[in-house]
Order: sequence, then structure tokens, then C-alpha cells
Amino acid sequence: MEVAIVGGGGAGMTAASRIKALKPDWNVRVFEASSFVSHASCGIPYAIEFDFSSEMLMYYKPEFFVEKRGIEVHINAKVVKAKRGSIIVNEEGEEKEYEWDKLLIATGASPKIPPIEGVDLNNVFTIDLPPIVDEIKKVATDAENVVIVGAGYIGIEMAEAFSSIGKKVTLIGKYEYPLPRFDKEIGEIIKREVEKKVNFKAEKVVAIEGKDKAEKVVTDKNEYKADLVILATGVKPNVELAKDIGVELGKSGAIKTNEFMETSVENVYAAGDCAEVKHLLTGKPVWIPLAPTANKAGYVAGVNMCGHRLEFPGVLGSQITKFYDLEIGRTGLTEREAKAEGFNVKSAFIEAHTKVPYYPGSKKIYIKAIKDADTNRILGAQIVGYEDVAMRVNVFALAIQAGFTTKDVFFSDLVYAPPFTPIWDPVTVTARVLKF
Repeated sequence: MEVAIVGGGGAGMTAASRIKALKPDWNVRVFEASSFVSHASCGIPYAIEFDFSSEMLMYYKPEFFVEKRGIEVHINAKVVKAKRGSIIVNEEGEEKEYEWDKLLIATGASPKIPPIEGVDLNNVFTIDLPPIVDEIKKVATDAENVVIVGAGYIGIEMAEAFSSIGKKVTLIGKYEYPLPRFDKEIGEIIKREVEKKVNFKAEKVVAIEGKDKAEKVVTDKNEYKADLVILATGVKPNVELAKDIGVELGKSGAIKTNEFMETSVENVYAAGDCAEVKHLLTGKPVWIPLAPTANKAGYVAGVNMCGHRLEFPGVLGSQITKFYDLEIGRTGLTEREAKAEGFNVKSAFIEAHTKVPYYPGSKKIYIKAIKDADTNRILGAQIVGYEDVAMRVNVFALAIQAGFTTKDVFFSDLVYAPPFTPIWDPVTVTARVLKF
């Protein structure tokens, strides 16, 4: 059996590893356009902040998969065309054709480039694959003013990275606060913390100007000097190969899949940042490109390509990041999202402590949670604070996935000891305020 996997990121390498574990006699080939496989692009901001090499962002080198798992790995191998039964690969300066019986499209996503002048100037970067770290570091050495366009997750992480190494950072987002998908109560806390460290502006960027390299960023209200510009304006799914062989796309523009990661074309699967999955609360297809989803979807695809039937249940869009000491996380739906989906929503916002107040180091934590007022089922939680945010987001994620009501959450038997939590954990308090 000939298996071709296009894309050597988390989804692709997880699928390849699973297939070889279940079907060691199958010939599994992975084609990766870059020199990195099993890469961790999420770590790019931290490679800049803590000054480690891009090589550290590769969990396993290609040799590991070849020698330990028997996978045929092709790096610097760009698949330029796909058709039923074969792919055309640009490899070592020439085009080669490889046949396949089963195909996994794990082509990931690419940065969106805003339609403005100057995006192709020197010293303007997008955040994509780990090798970009080394290029950014070279420019950053002599840069004083850094402008980051886009105030989502990548934007605020890059803002911390550059400001922490002594750069003057201007962070420009289109909306009134960074991470605009959070509800306002949480967004205002995020904005307050961001403004302590960088120059945040809620403006629209209209151009990047300079002769050969970026010199300033122009918005609808002002101009900002720039020695280095980061474009962090979102990503788009890479679906060109899917289109080649007639794979159906979803409303999001990503590849439409079922619960087995199968596409509309027989023996063609898709997983990772190029593919849609189901949202656990709405039941609708969504495109939420996140690393844990990519790896799990790759696992499911690999199992099913071997003839088994393992379902990918869906996602809640659970996410976490930080800006300096402020930890920021969410799971499920925000109030705006839930209302847009037609839920009868009730919300609660609380301020609490991570430990008992008298214990040294106890810190503030803020939670906004929502429920379906008709059923009392928890629909979502957004949390910011100065420690233990991930732990509590994960509690809510499990509760939501299990279909817990506010009563279920309130009576959950959570741990208590003064060094770790208050008697009334913030999660428990939130459920009480939401009522049941």
C-alpha cells in the first residue's frame, strides 16, 4: 500500500507514525516543503524573547522518523500538483511523480497578507515556519522601533518578545482591545496590561512606507516609525492541492471533512490547519487552527487510513496565551458567539484569588462564564489572571465537553489546600453566581 502525506507538521507526522505502527509493511511517504518536520511554530515568539535557535523548534528531526519509525521523509519537497492516484513533487530542482493509494492532505495554513502597499519591503516579516526566527533576529539586532500589525494571539506574543529585549513596540489592532474575540469585560483587562508595556493603538493600517526597507507604518490616524514590521493579521488554510483533485471545501474555505477525517474524495483524508472539524456545542463545521487539534486529527486520520473507524468528536476552541505575567485563556463560546448561535444566554463575571488571600503569593484571577439559561448547561469560559489560568480553563473545557450544568460544576469535588486554592475555588464561585 502506497501512502502519501503532504505536510510534515503535527498532523502529517502524527498520522504517518500511527500508520507505520498499525501497518508496518505499508510504504509511507511524507512530503514537506520546508527543511523542518514536526515543527513548533507556536514557539517562534519565545525563540526571539529567550534567544534560542530555530532548530529548537523542531520536536524531532527527519532522521528520527526515518530511522526509528520507518517513514520515508522528503524535506524541501514541494508538492506542486495532486491528481487521483499520484502527486507531482518539486524535489532537488526537478519534478518527480509519486503514486498513492491513500492520500492525506496536511498542508497547514499560511499567513494572511493585508492588501496594502509596502508588505514586500525588506524588514517586513510574517510568522510562519521556524526558519524565519533567524532572519528576524538579524534585523532585530539593530532595530529600535518595532511595529506589529495585528493584535491577536501572535501579535501580543510578538509584542512581549520584542519589548522584553528592549525594543520600542507599537502594537496596532483594528478593534478597541487586543484579542478582540474575547468579551469586553476580559478584553479591557487585557488592554490595560498590554498598555503597560507597549504602545497599543486601535487603528487601521493603510500602508508600510520606505525605500528599500520599511521605515514607517501609516494608519488612518497616524504614522509610526518602524525599523522592523511584523504582520500578524491571521492565517488562511492551504487548500490548493485539495482543489486540484476536486475535494470539497467548507464555508470557512478550509477542507470539509467528516468525523473520520475523510474528504469528499475516496481515499483522500485531511487533517490539521487546512481542515474543518465539528464544534462540540453547535454541531457545525468550524475552522479553528490549533496545534492540539491538528495532532489529534492527524492521529484519527492515520488510524482510519488503516481501515479502522475512529471518530474525531470535535473541538471547543480551547486556547491559552500570556502577556508578561497576565495569563489569558478561553474555551467554548463567548457571550457574543453564543447569542449569534441562538442560545438564550446568561453570563457571570467574577474577580477572585488563586489561593486563600492570606497565603503568600496569592494572585487575582478573573472569570467570565456563560450558560444556556434554558438548560443551565455551561457554554463557555474566558479567564485572565496571574497564575493557574490554564488549569481552570481546562476544568471548564472538560465540564463543557461532558455537558455539565452549573449545578454539576458547583458540586464537582475539586481539591483544596491554602497553598493551591481557596476553599471556594474560582470555578465553583463562578458556577454559584451563574445559579442553578
